[in-house]
Amino acid sequence: MPSSPSAVLCSTAGVVTPLLVDRWTAAPTSEELRVLDRAASPVLDVGCGPGRHVAALAARGLIALGIDISPEAVAAAERLGSIVLRRSVFQRLPNEGLWRTALLIDGNIGIGGDPVALLGRLRTVIVAGGSVLVELDGPGKSTTVDDVRVERGHAVGPWFAWARVSIDDIDRIAGRSGFTRTWTHEEADRWFVELTS
Repeated sequence: MPSSPSAVLCSTAGVVTPLLVDRWTAAPTSEELRVLDRAASPVLDVGCGPGRHVAALAARGLIALGIDISPEAVAAAERLGSIVLRRSVFQRLPNEGLWRTALLIDGNIGIGGDPVALLGRLRTVIVAGGSVLVELDGPGKSTTVDDVRVERGHAVGPWFAWARVSIDDIDRIAGRSGFTRTWTHEEADRWFVELTS
């Protein structure tokens, strides 16, 4: 029996990026757990997908809520036992201004195609002095904004705006959003930062 085609993210610029569905549906990796060590409760996981980070935080005794616009992701997160809402980060959220940490892992700094606007929005969601834990592209990579769509075999999704942010550019982007980088971690060829408001 032939295997099902892999999902990829295709941009209008012709860049094709494999989507790491297997990683996103597995337990958090060791490097992700080290990032979660920085999280202070309550935590908002933006673009939570199947809810694995929310579940891991809850298992540690932290209050965590995931949000995602995909009904499939929300259903998967609920099956995992995660507390999750089908909601965009740009819509009204519960307890705005009271979250101590927000997560943008697995490339979710790209949501909306405008990282300055996304971080600016999160600054209104977290407490003063709160932080955002962000995964970035590594040094030497380009920061880009493009229209992309998910393709899997003959199935093609709608176009949407998406950004990729290099760690080389995060200080400028964070500064424009009212954040300062306070921690950097590289592990398994993945780059993470903590931005503090």
